[in-house]
Order: sequence, then C-alpha cells, then structure tokens
Amino acid sequence: MSLTTLGLELPTDPRWADIAGMQIGEILIDHAYCEQKAASACISLIVHFPARAKLVEMLTPIVSEEWGHFQRVLKELKKRDIPLGRQRKDAYVGRLREVLHTKGNGNDVFLDRLLVCALIEARSCERFKLLSEQLTDESLQKFYRELMISEAGHYRCFLELAEYYLPKAVVRDRWKELLVHEAEIMKSLEPRGDRIH
Repeated sequence: MSLTTLGLELPTDPRWADIAGMQIGEILIDHAYCEQKAASACISLIVHFPARAKLVEMLTPIVSEEWGHFQRVLKELKKRDIPLGRQRKDAYVGRLREVLHTKGNGNDVFLDRLLVCALIEARSCERFKLLSEQLTDESLQKFYRELMISEAGHYRCFLELAEYYLPKAVVRDRWKELLVHEAEIMKSLEPRGDRIH
C-alpha cells in the first residue's frame, strides 16, 4: 500500500516506526481506542443519516469490523499483561477537525464527515504498513498486515460513499484541500511512538 494509492501527500516520519517498536504497549493502548472511535464514528453517521440507505448498508459491516479490531487489540494487550488504561488526547484528529465544516450547508458537513473518516483510515493504513514491515515480533507483523488491508478497504468505502451522494468534482476538490491540510499537520507534529497518529 503506497502513498500514491492512499492519496496521502506526505509519508510518516521514518523515525516513528522505530520509536513505536520500542513502546509497543503504548501503541497497542492507543490503537485500541482508535478502533473504538472508528466504530463510534460509523455508528454516528448511521444515526445522523438513516435515510441514506447505501451509507447504512456499507457502514454497518464496518462497525462490526472495527469493533472486532478493538477486541483483537485487547487480546494483544492481555497477552502482554498490559491494562487498557485511559484514552489519550489525539492531537492529529483534533487538528483535522479544525478545518471541517460543522455548520451551515448540510452537504458540506456530510462530505467533511465522510472525508475525515477516509483520511484517518488512510493514515492508519500507512502506519499499519510500517508496523507490519518494521516490528520484530512476527505475530504483530502479521496482525498489522491484516489490519492494514482492512483499513485500506474502509478508506475506499468512505470515498465511494462521498462520490455516490455528491458530485465527484466537489468531492475531489475538497479531498485535495484536506490532504494538503493533513500534510501540514504531519509536518508540525513530532513523531510520537505512543500514538497511532
């Protein structure tokens, strides 16, 4: 899975995977909460847009998948005798939300909700790929490779839904804007080995 395939403008700092490998317990804790939030985001979209049948149809299985991933991460934590602990603040997602439409034109709000989900899935996919290639633990390499493939499918699903409900040109223009903003966020954030993002 390459940056080109995912559409991301900027790769993760190469230092991140090395730091993450040294703090795998912290990464797993943060990852568990990321999966939980991903499931919640899909549920929220279904609750807010129940009349959009294709959205409900496509996101319902993703809710199950993300919750299944949460359970799998919990098992990895249990194997290592690491408690889940408290959720941490996600500076990356917080910064993404700063530029999203949250009021006004309903289509703008709807589009941004789908695209920010796509963007988070794309960055998660890229980071899972790095973990699958650079961790020394073979079972975790396999684990993150499987999840990388799943995240790539979720990323494509959100973009497909956006283009199903809104004009492709509108979706692509906004997607480009968000990709540029995301790259700026990536440049400004120090690589932290205790966070997925």
